Amino acid sequence: MSWQSYVDDQLVGSGQLASAAIVNLSEATVSARSSSFPEITDEEISAIIDGYKSPNSFYDNGFTIGGTAYMAVKADERSVYGKKEATGVCMAKTSQLLIIGVYDEKNQPSSAALVVEKLADFFIENGY
Repeated sequence: MSWQSYVDDQLVGSGQLASAAIVNLSEATVSARSSSFPEITDEEISAIIDGYKSPNSFYDNGFTIGGTAYMAVKADERSVYGKKEATGVCMAKTSQLLIIGVYDEKNQPSSAALVVEKLADFFIENGY
């Protein structure tokens, strides 16, 4: 499956996200990303995946994407949202994927979250 079209069309193409990526959970690698998505390191991916094992840890430790540290404002077994000043990140986990959407000051956090969550629902309904 071409994950790139989901990033380009469904996530960034929505106009509600500045950048986005899809991570393969079993390999802990980025399967697709927008050109403007920050360079996320293997360590950052691993820390996020590990954090989902105990979501409340995100409140204590926050998380980092591309060297930018975010404070968690929501964290549960499916979704983690983070904020840094007027920007933020929405992440939603399925059984196989982690969808990450980054928004900037031009986007509404709730609209950004809705786009990420709807794509996660679609993947879950289709066995991903």
